[in-house]
Amino acid sequence: MGCCTGRCTLIFLCTLQLLAALERQVFDFLGYQWAPILANFLHIIIVILGLFGTIQYRPRYIVVYAIWTAVWVTWNIFIICFYLEVGGLSKDSELLTFNISRHQSWWSENGPGCVRKEASMSGIKGLDNHSYISVIGCALEYRYIEVMHSSFQILIALVGFVYACYVVSVFTEEEDSFDFIGGFDPFPLYHVNEKPTNLLFKQTYL
Repeated sequence: MGCCTGRCTLIFLCTLQLLAALERQVFDFLGYQWAPILANFLHIIIVILGLFGTIQYRPRYIVVYAIWTAVWVTWNIFIICFYLEVGGLSKDSELLTFNISRHQSWWSENGPGCVRKEASMSGIKGLDNHSYISVIGCALEYRYIEVMHSSFQILIALVGFVYACYVVSVFTEEEDSFDFIGGFDPFPLYHVNEKPTNLLFKQTYL
């Protein structure tokens, strides 16, 4: 019962992580955030691997998933520090876009209550074809939305790590007990019947 409960819970957590990662990947694509896009892609692969290992009773895959959850927590802590500008980080830098573009989070212009206004810069020399974009009326700053996303990812990852360790320990105990009762003995009947067969052959020959 304990194995079934822990295993089913881990399957649910992996599925929830997968849905949350896919949702986050969509908005990172819309905001051209290339570093988070790569991290999310790798996260999705590892979560699928952990889900497969849980369903198919493969503890090694679950161990890989548990190790990755620690890395994933570290990454999301970095994202929180980035948007809260902790440790000299700046949310206005191009770090998450690999300095390829000046795009910011998709939520910076499309957050709840945000109104996007575009003003022409025709009066400025050399900027006739450019426009100035301002965003006003946001009910919640985009950096706090990103922080909430990362905090949710950390919460799920921590719970998933605990259940992954529990399921691996249960699977390992079951394998040890199965091995102890001779579950992995390749030819038990052959070894038992080998000697009587030879004796019978000798009696027939005599």
